[in-house]
Amino acid sequence: MKYHAYLTANPGLNTPPINPCKLLDFGLLKLAPGETHQANSGDREILAVILGGKASFEINGQTFSQVGGRPNPFAGKPHSVYIPAGAKYTIQAVGAAEIALPSAPSDQPEIRPYVIMPDRIAAGVWGAANFKRNFHQILTSASQPDLPARRLIVGETFTPSGNWSTFPPHKHQQDDLPRQAYHEEMYYFKVSPAEGFGICHYYNEEGEDENFTVRDNSIHMMPRGYHTVVSAPGYTTYYLWFLAGNQRVQATIDDPALGWVTKTVAMLKELGH
Repeated sequence: MKYHAYLTANPGLNTPPINPCKLLDFGLLKLAPGETHQANSGDREILAVILGGKASFEINGQTFSQVGGRPNPFAGKPHSVYIPAGAKYTIQAVGAAEIALPSAPSDQPEIRPYVIMPDRIAAGVWGAANFKRNFHQILTSASQPDLPARRLIVGETFTPSGNWSTFPPHKHQQDDLPRQAYHEEMYYFKVSPAEGFGICHYYNEEGEDENFTVRDNSIHMMPRGYHTVVSAPGYTTYYLWFLAGNQRVQATIDDPALGWVTKTVAMLKELGH
């Protein structure tokens, strides 16, 4: 089975040509100034993450005007808008806008739409040395009652030139809390400068093993298995990561052959790496 795809970046809504996941789906929305996109979320919840530009949202009659601000994903924290299940919504671009639309099934249409402002987003660094990367946690905590969601967990990672990300490779494919939680996951990639690349390695216990070239607007879809990413020297890879499972508690297991690397993080940080 194939676990990656390269999206078009045409005007309007772009979706992956394949999707091995049962819960997660994704759309890339590109709107020209003043252009609108109308849809109904049906039985799915959506988190509209503004990758670049601004847009106004009308969701079940509720209006959120001129949401956004950063010109691209590499220029600060995002604005995001939660769209609940069963919602009729319209998105209108204020200037050109590029918006990511990860979604997952939801049986909670009573959740009201809301905006996540940049000041609500936690930022920090994971890893150390050449597997150090920066992150934004957008919609990640079930303990935030004013940011409710049924399944979606969403964030951003920035992997510097030559560095590895999601390392050691980990998986999250069965509910065995607190050790592991079942989640599907997708990575939607951008690269800066845009002509650059990275490499993604995916493998699972069924013997499937896939390496693919990360390009601007590529997507990695992981219903199960281990995964890791590396940026080519001179380039930064960004990925929007989003998960869906049976609960909104994250717990992962490292590849046992490589998990020892995690134990070096504290020492490397003490050495200034």
